[in-house]
Amino acid sequence: MMKTPQRELHDYISEISGRADIRVGSPLPLGTQERGGGVNFAIFSRNASRVRLELFDHPEDAAPARAIDLDSARNRTGDVWHVWVKGIGPGQLYAYRVDGPYEPSEGHRFNFNRLLLDPLATAISRLPPWDFASARGYDPSAPEQDLALSKLDNSNSMPKCVFVNEPFEWDGDQPPRHPWSKTVIYETHVRGFTIHPSSGVKHPGTYRGIGKDPLFRRTGGDGCGIDARAGVQ
Repeated sequence: MMKTPQRELHDYISEISGRADIRVGSPLPLGTQERGGGVNFAIFSRNASRVRLELFDHPEDAAPARAIDLDSARNRTGDVWHVWVKGIGPGQLYAYRVDGPYEPSEGHRFNFNRLLLDPLATAISRLPPWDFASARGYDPSAPEQDLALSKLDNSNSMPKCVFVNEPFEWDGDQPPRHPWSKTVIYETHVRGFTIHPSSGVKHPGTYRGIGKDPLFRRTGGDGCGIDARAGVQ
């Protein structure tokens, strides 16, 4: 019996995909990764019924230069939605729209009218002023408050994710290998952790501030899970 030769993942993806410039993609790694002349996009959402990737030319654009609807049968593996797009390079602006149930009592607040940031994006565009109010998925003027789905499209007031192809060099860094029973992991918000003057850091409310925070170092945390932006569940 002859053995089937092993193939590279991007070769397999190319073979089973219908279009040369848009392919099925891979569920791992999450976020973005440059691969084979394009970029693989992958985002987690267990309860989504529809996911769209939107590519923008400018941070202030309300309409995308290109919109790619992900097929739930082809572009989904488990709870991860994914797609590979040819010709994407560093600096490309992108964001998602995710549809699903709007049932606040069950913890679901999907709103396809809202543009969403990639939770694993390594950079976002500048867009002053950032209208935080328009990021809410509900209509605050409605009598039902957060139970009323907002139909406002907030894409022109939302920053966009920026694809950055800068792989991190660990330089031989190794995990501490502490047993779980002795491991302390913080889960905190980037801005809220150091924004108060009592934190005593030079860069309050930033990623740099977390690394220099004396409280974090004093209490001996082994790791930090940061909640920097709204995620999709």
